[in-house]
Amino acid sequence: MTQRIPPPAPNTLLGHSRAIAVLGLPLIGGHVAQFAIGLTDTVMLGWYGVEALAAVTLGSTYFFTIFLLGSGFAFAVMPMVAAAAGAGEERQIRRSTRMALWLSLAYGLLVMPLLWWSEPILLLLGQEAEVARGAADYLRIAGWALFPALLYMVLKSYLAALERTQIVLWVSVLAAALNALINYMLIFGHWGAPELGVTGAALASLATNVFACIFVLFYALKALPEHELLKNFQRPDWEMLSRVLRLGLPIGLTNLSETSLFAASAMMMGWLGTVALGAHGIALSLGGLAFMMHLGLSNAATIRAGNAFGRGDRDHMARGARVVMAMSLGLSVLGMILFLAVPEALISLFLSPDDPDRAEIVLIGSVLLAAAALFQLMDGMQVIALGLLRGVQDTGVPMVIAALSYWAVGIPASYLLGFTFDMGGLGVWLGLVLGLTAAGLFLMIRFWRRSIKLVGTSTATTAR
Repeated sequence: MTQRIPPPAPNTLLGHSRAIAVLGLPLIGGHVAQFAIGLTDTVMLGWYGVEALAAVTLGSTYFFTIFLLGSGFAFAVMPMVAAAAGAGEERQIRRSTRMALWLSLAYGLLVMPLLWWSEPILLLLGQEAEVARGAADYLRIAGWALFPALLYMVLKSYLAALERTQIVLWVSVLAAALNALINYMLIFGHWGAPELGVTGAALASLATNVFACIFVLFYALKALPEHELLKNFQRPDWEMLSRVLRLGLPIGLTNLSETSLFAASAMMMGWLGTVALGAHGIALSLGGLAFMMHLGLSNAATIRAGNAFGRGDRDHMARGARVVMAMSLGLSVLGMILFLAVPEALISLFLSPDDPDRAEIVLIGSVLLAAAALFQLMDGMQVIALGLLRGVQDTGVPMVIAALSYWAVGIPASYLLGFTFDMGGLGVWLGLVLGLTAAGLFLMIRFWRRSIKLVGTSTATTAR
């Protein structure tokens, strides 16, 4: 028996603000806690040594490039489940989540060789031999975390779409705390453990992802037994698998387009040397931490837009979109102020006081944070636009927009400004700004000029 879910909030600015805050704050906290896993690696390895920091910066960038392509199936679950909930179609909730789990496992098997044999690939990309070797050592262990990480993303999207965001927050917090403890023990050799450096960080990431996956799966099975997610799990549902694939693959390719922009920037910074790459890793970690707040709002936008899409309620979606855009703008301004006001204090958190390269890293990192302050606004705009577009299950054209913005604008601009015009790391980061600006503007135009106008029409109903 199904039940149509009513509008989640009054269609007023205050009603939307409250609803987005209630839904978005736990999601933001969950993203920040999950991001803290990688951030902890960066901080502790920065204390351990610049070479280890450079290796894990390179290795984790490579890992997340592959991970984000596969995460498209998890992101597809969010609007599909939200729309099904809005329309009162509980069976569709179960079907879409199951097939996203299937696709995530299949993807992991397909790409695992790229993680295991990463060293020759990194060498072909022009990385220093020692840094590439360290990154490969990290990936041969941390690469296995791809399977639990992807499954966790699917289950997290399923729960978030049903507005069970508190559990998403708390499991992420527990995972981050566990990762920090294991990192401290294995990187430095505390509490009787061996000193493993980069290998210790990889083991910590693997253990953390396994824990998070098992925890959230257990919760989903116990809290929502009516969905029976694992019952007859081995049986294929080809029609739904095709739908998840058609929606999720463009999302994954969009993620790949964006992350490839940052991966390319890491490669370019690697050409400038180990110290520059280490500074880039720190600045990118700080910028990424700020981005998690926009990503949490984007997820909230996807869920609420998806729910309105399921009900065919265009007015409710439009007002909610304006509210979430205003919230993202406010966060961008706060991030810009922080990065410009106290860059040295922020960068110093990642470095040992007696690190011989400390002064040079702080100098380079401060310049990069100034550029990061610029792209806060544009990065927030493009991810909010993507969240809204995914809510109305519009992913094909946004994928093309993202690819052109990042590959035809961002990456060439980074290379030209950084190397042709000899601006170094600052030029590479200004290229990031240009790519994100192009994506943000054209994705917003896509949403307001076309996608939202289809809500409540026969086209939207067919897409659902």
